[in-house]
Amino acid sequence: MVMEDSRKPYSYKEYVAGLFAGVAPVVVGHPFDTVKVKLQKHNTNVQGITYRNGFHCTARILATEGVRGLYIGATPSFVGMAFESSLLFGIYSQTKQSLQGGVQSSRPQPQVIIPSAAFAGAIISFVLCPSELVKCRMQIQGTDSLVPKCSGYSSSLDCALKTIKSDGVTGAFRGGSTTFLRESIGNAVFFSVYEYVRYYMHLQLKSGSSDHNNLVDMGIGILSGGLGGVAFWSTVLPLDVAKTIIQTAPDKSSPTNPFQVLNSIYRMSGLRGCYTGLGPTILRAFPANAAAIVTWEVAMKLLGIKNN
Repeated sequence: MVMEDSRKPYSYKEYVAGLFAGVAPVVVGHPFDTVKVKLQKHNTNVQGITYRNGFHCTARILATEGVRGLYIGATPSFVGMAFESSLLFGIYSQTKQSLQGGVQSSRPQPQVIIPSAAFAGAIISFVLCPSELVKCRMQIQGTDSLVPKCSGYSSSLDCALKTIKSDGVTGAFRGGSTTFLRESIGNAVFFSVYEYVRYYMHLQLKSGSSDHNNLVDMGIGILSGGLGGVAFWSTVLPLDVAKTIIQTAPDKSSPTNPFQVLNSIYRMSGLRGCYTGLGPTILRAFPANAAAIVTWEVAMKLLGIKNN
């Protein structure tokens, strides 16, 4: 079943809604991300296993650096995620409308969702790459005696300036191709799961003739966003492991091909090594992405945009 799409082009409003959606997951998920990055950096090198698991890593961070240690690198994450999320949701929404060509289906269309999400993911990778490079380099620092001491950066700005000074502007985009792959593939998966879960939950509510209110919408947003986030990271975590290794390598001549890096990890640690950090990643994925989707949907309503 199709119907004419009567929505007006909202231009900037979808980007504003996405901006708000970008802040929420950093508050909720950054500590998990710090643990994930430390595991990926220190449990995949030639020295072998440094941390037994995510809980051991978290305990070591709290013991040596306190709660502040879990939020190290949060500044570039806030800036990067706010800008990235604004572009992601704005480009996705507007590309989807363009591909629908003024005709909107009553059910999700994979031929519209997948290219819209992959295109949006590809665009934001150019914003994410430098901000995540700084974030990762800040996160692997610390005072834990279990890990080798990394180059000291006094702040995120100091890290960015030193990177550009030593490696040039292109050095800030180290791991760019890996970020491109992770974001285009991952967001195609994320939005597909989000749209289908949301559609079928609304369908069940209509058939059950339940009262539809804001709390119900929030519950659907939590479940669809959370499951979408879990699907995203379950799919692209090996690429994320490779990206962390590439971006935090001290040697500029280290390989930047993600498949070459993953092959090296696989030969040393097997498939488990390619999924290093899975525990904290999945623990973070559900609440962080649920928060992003709920914030986005609430912002869309407040801005008068109908989310179809």
